[in-house]
Amino acid sequence: MDKKKVAVPLVCHGHSRPVVDLFYSPVTPDGFFLISASKDANPMLRNGETGDWIGTFEGHKGAVWSCGLDTNALHAATGSADFSAKVWDALTGNELHSFEHKHIVRACAFSEDTHLLLTGGIEKILRTFDLNRPDAPPREIDKSPGSVRTVAWLHSDQTILSSCTDMGGVRCQLTSFWILILVVINTSHRLWDTRSGKIVQTLETKSPVTSAEVSQDGRYITTADGSTVKFWDANHFGLIKSYDMPCTVESASLEPKYGNKFVVGGEDMWIRVFDFHTGEEIVCNKGHHGPVHCVRFSPGGESYASGSEDGTIRIWQMGPAVADDHDAYSANTSPGKQKVGADDVARKIEGFHITKDELKE
Repeated sequence: MDKKKVAVPLVCHGHSRPVVDLFYSPVTPDGFFLISASKDANPMLRNGETGDWIGTFEGHKGAVWSCGLDTNALHAATGSADFSAKVWDALTGNELHSFEHKHIVRACAFSEDTHLLLTGGIEKILRTFDLNRPDAPPREIDKSPGSVRTVAWLHSDQTILSSCTDMGGVRCQLTSFWILILVVINTSHRLWDTRSGKIVQTLETKSPVTSAEVSQDGRYITTADGSTVKFWDANHFGLIKSYDMPCTVESASLEPKYGNKFVVGGEDMWIRVFDFHTGEEIVCNKGHHGPVHCVRFSPGGESYASGSEDGTIRIWQMGPAVADDHDAYSANTSPGKQKVGADDVARKIEGFHITKDELKE
């Protein structure tokens, strides 16, 4: 009898506690990069193709719940349980700005033009910080109806997307500060006019949204709520597709190049790939030893990453490579893997704070 074949993941070790967020940079002249947030308070930067560790951003005093890179992967942002959001130099690892909040920061995101940082968290307030004037007070956009779980930008920074943990739905808010805010709440349809603060319309989900992603081409919003993955029109906000999943889902990501597949991770510890058009399961990958908190496709769609309660990141190839169940290998130690030229990542490595424990890995 033939042995069961499974996909071979690159296993990225380094975090000592659960990995709760992942973010891929766009493709840059130096390649693309992957940043991870973990409850161990040490966000890490990796080569997005190989998973090789580049550096650790040191300075948070509590769990890091959210992370991101700007368009050119020159700066990183993190949101933490230490009541702060920090901006880092992604070339040296140095802390550039620390924006204090009054409670846990659960979400952060750079604007596409890299000039603004958006944050949200337990305070139920969305804030935008002007990175050209970091000492200026932030713009508080709206009093959220619940603790903010996710934030994102769309429409060339004209719209903000956010979701709340205390209720179902996703919120879309226009940042021109005078047109409208689209709010998605449990059982009603609401739009907010930012001039009057009145509700105008709402999109609906049955459970709190745990993951919200804007597609690379700006056409779709992908959300995960309960055991459902939904795809929304990012321009008209209509529901395009909704698929029931086999378990409670924590994260979903749409393949960016063709938009014909999506990946899902959740409580059952498996990573599943589905057909976007039919909802049919294509691949089921096993390997994590705890619930999967986050999944993200790489910018070219050739691979996708998953972060888990087990403290590891696994990078899965979309290609046909297969191996035995136990043959998963480490991104930092695997023999024969393709090496990236020193010039490609030298600028990302220089100046990082490397601890003794990391040197032993």
